Amino acid sequence: MRPDADEIGFVPVTPEHYGLLEGWLHAPHMRAWWGEPEEELGFIRDMVEGRDTTQPYLIVVGGEPVGYIQAWFIGHHQNETWIKDNPWLAELPAETVGVDLSIGEASLLSKGIGSAALAAFVRRLHDEGHRTIIIDPDPANKRAVRAYEKAGFRPLRDLKGVPDETLIMQYDPNANET
Repeated sequence: MRPDADEIGFVPVTPEHYGLLEGWLHAPHMRAWWGEPEEELGFIRDMVEGRDTTQPYLIVVGGEPVGYIQAWFIGHHQNETWIKDNPWLAELPAETVGVDLSIGEASLLSKGIGSAALAAFVRRLHDEGHRTIIIDPDPANKRAVRAYEKAGFRPLRDLKGVPDETLIMQYDPNANET
């Protein structure tokens, strides 16, 4: 049951959310696509505490937290350290925003929440003036790729140096699948 757009919200992550996020990061469906829970939580702490410019949010539906979403800024990663391992970063405009998300509880997967939340988040980013928005799932994560397509993302196939385990997808505001 896909939530209505007006039911979806985004709450900035605070230290009070760390326990919830840690539980989600240990869940098998998140472990399959995210890194080690302690390391990932450390990255989120860095974001919350201002050591990383990535913006972390809880996805809420009807006021209840159901997932995690973050916006990161390509220009902040267009440096020698990042481009050495990810040459495709240099091919995107510096103002590009990257998005990552996951649904927290496995029981909430395949209910349209991810694609609806992503579509709402992208509309918010677009309203803030961001025009180039990407997401980079593992192509083996078919559920995520389909959800991202439903939210209006389309594969970018001509970037150089994209590893096989990454599919770069860009938001197409003209996609009407949502």
